[in-house]
Amino acid sequence: MKTAASAVAPGCLGGRVVLVVGAAGGLGEAASLACAAAGASLVLLGRRVPKLNRLHDRLQKAGAAPALYPLDLEGATPDDHAELAARIEAELGRLDGILHVAAAFEGLTPLELTDPATFARALHVNLTARWWLTQACLPLLRRSGDGSVVFAIDDPARTTGAYWGGYGLAQAGLSALVGMLQAELGDAPVRVSGLLPPPMRTPLRAKAHVEAEDHVARSPLEVAAHCVALLSPAGAPHRGQLWSPGEVLPA
Repeated sequence: MKTAASAVAPGCLGGRVVLVVGAAGGLGEAASLACAAAGASLVLLGRRVPKLNRLHDRLQKAGAAPALYPLDLEGATPDDHAELAARIEAELGRLDGILHVAAAFEGLTPLELTDPATFARALHVNLTARWWLTQACLPLLRRSGDGSVVFAIDDPARTTGAYWGGYGLAQAGLSALVGMLQAELGDAPVRVSGLLPPPMRTPLRAKAHVEAEDHVARSPLEVAAHCVALLSPAGAPHRGQLWSPGEVLPA
């Protein structure tokens, strides 16, 4: 038996183009660095241009200069996502993987007191926009021969209780989307999986937990290898499944 992370071979993403959605976030940055180290050509999508530029410079110094695509998922339309797919095809010629790690969370609030706009934004950024972008890119992924879509999902077991609001509902929706989309894709050369990372020490988690007392949270760097695993051929056994990093893959 072996874990997915240990099954990842050096250069396992070589020759592949990977789109990291939410690249400027805690897990996004760590995963981008890990994907580049595994040989991927990256397209980094995010709304914070200064952070994207800093990540670009860091990767460039390591010899893996990525393409940047500033985009705010909250305001992006289906046409904007279609334009993204068209530009990736025109400039890079292919797309082999999408890693969805962008998230919007404003903190724990009773549903009764939640601002309607905040509720709608949480559902849109965390669920609807992820699907719109994926839908626009599916034709490109089909042509890859081994396309992969990985959704980072905050475990619904933790986030469907009281006060998680639209964010928690979106995580439950993403969990359903993984199985539903894979069932529809069938044996198409595109696989869909969900990554249920452990609690991570990120700005998003800090909105719900006091960092000084949060002794279970782990560094996103520990989770980045699992993102690579699911994007690589080693992730094939998790087609249509939700996976927690503590689990193992068949030997």
